[in-house]
Amino acid sequence: MEVVLNKRYALQVDVAQAWAVLADIRATAGCMPGAAITEQTDDTHYKGTVKTKVGPAVMSFVGDIELLGADAATHALDLMAKGADRSGSSATMKLKAHLEAGETTGTSVLVGQATVTVSGKLAQFGSRLLVPVSDALLAQFADNFRAAAAALTASETPAASSALPRAPVEVAASTAGPAPAAAPAPPAAPTMEPPAQVKELNALALMWTVFKAWLAGLFGKKA
Repeated sequence: MEVVLNKRYALQVDVAQAWAVLADIRATAGCMPGAAITEQTDDTHYKGTVKTKVGPAVMSFVGDIELLGADAATHALDLMAKGADRSGSSATMKLKAHLEAGETTGTSVLVGQATVTVSGKLAQFGSRLLVPVSDALLAQFADNFRAAAAALTASETPAASSALPRAPVEVAASTAGPAPAAAPAPPAAPTMEPPAQVKELNALALMWTVFKAWLAGLFGKKA
């Protein structure tokens, strides 16, 4: 079973600051509720998990992420994620995302198309439930992405932190005082991580979404 979702999310940061997160696969994957990259096997392949807990039940998907393409010029990212759990359910998501300038200075828009394919028990939900659940997951992803991008400062964006050679600093010779201290080393590149408080899967929100979709379908059939 397959569904295609096209989304646009407004961001209160400029394109360069948003791209600093989108271009970092670990940071982008970490914005997905309950998801984490556990291993990088080469330049374009990663392994990861998606976990959620609803009451006493714990669901865990183990899978692979492949980076299909990343273009800094167009601020575009293309990736594929596949996963399965022990119950036999499996899911594949192909995500194409890019950034556009916003309507006002210092803002941008995250534009994405997610093609989600599920099989096994997940497919039994049908599109009536799968679509709203996917919508809720992507909405949480967008909230986490906003928080991660907003947490960056201008000095942490690729444009500001590019490694450019520094001109040598000339210091006048002196026999009276101590030798001048060496110039401090440039700060290390930041490790971007979405804030922990918005990283977890909001299972209650998803359950409410499913329940509302079920009610809509129930009363829709009686109408």
